[in-house]
Amino acid sequence: MNLASTARGTGHSTMEDVAQLAGVSLKSVSRVINAEPHVSVKLRAKVESAIAELNYVPDTAARSLAGSRTFIIGLLFDNPSPNYTMNIQKGVYEACRANQYHLRIDNVDSTAPREEFEAQLLALVRNSRCDGFVLTPPLTDDLVLLDFLDQSGIRYTRIAPASEHGRSPGVGIDDYEASASVAEHLWALGHRRYAIVRGPESHLAGARRRDGFVDALHKLGLDQPVIEVDGGFSFEGGIHAGTEIIGSDKLPTAIFATNDDSAAGIMAACSQAGVRVPQDVSVCGFDDSWVARSVWPYLTTVYQPIEEMGRAAASLLLRRDEPENGLHRLDFHLVVRDSTAPPRS
Repeated sequence: MNLASTARGTGHSTMEDVAQLAGVSLKSVSRVINAEPHVSVKLRAKVESAIAELNYVPDTAARSLAGSRTFIIGLLFDNPSPNYTMNIQKGVYEACRANQYHLRIDNVDSTAPREEFEAQLLALVRNSRCDGFVLTPPLTDDLVLLDFLDQSGIRYTRIAPASEHGRSPGVGIDDYEASASVAEHLWALGHRRYAIVRGPESHLAGARRRDGFVDALHKLGLDQPVIEVDGGFSFEGGIHAGTEIIGSDKLPTAIFATNDDSAAGIMAACSQAGVRVPQDVSVCGFDDSWVARSVWPYLTTVYQPIEEMGRAAASLLLRRDEPENGLHRLDFHLVVRDSTAPPRS
């Protein structure tokens, strides 16, 4: 009976079994399991093949004691969009699973008074025992949080930071250019009266989307103001914003919502008021979430790779070597569906 069949028979294969089957040292197995840098492709393949054949499961507790690590990373949220948080969580979890890490998810309220917010952070760090954190918007640009983590010597990566890109590793798209592509699409259709539904004030990436849209329209030749209303990145906020826009003196022919949840709320408000989409008004969103394909007509929107952003941010954090600070940009594209059309004559 060979080593692999013996180990499988007991159901308790060890690192020694993996090293023997792969024909390498225990140190080499440890380096592969702990995702250390400068491991050759050939060595990694041999060890991973032995791990798979033996169904070996690393002992997280033992790894933690050996390397002074907990093999847990934290994911911090303060975002009203359930779709966004769900997709970020999926991407981060996949990276954790691939590296034999556990994932802890916490929500903090960045709008709380400063002393209360700092107390939340202190309790979180004391209780979580994480090796590092992945920060999501708007926490990615919260200076209180960033200063706290830097002063505590805690590693972190940021998703969609809109400021201080050189402060830490980050992952995101160009929100400014993505929103400019929405303006160009609506302008090419012939629209000349616009409204925009903004996100939360604390969400700096949302502000970049607003600026990209409005700046592009003025560059294209728009000579009148854009109606601006707050929507808070939520479905309910979109309903309130849509109702306000529909009740304005002159109905715009195109509305850009800076995320899909608020765009869906706008479409609900239009339906309640008897305003047809896209015959009376075109509506665009941002994210290309499941919401975009759950409303009718299907929503024209900007695709951003939310799940991939989560996976990339976690992978940067899990690297043993220090990743270079700066923003790693991912691609976006405009997805044109049925909610936009030329304005009526």
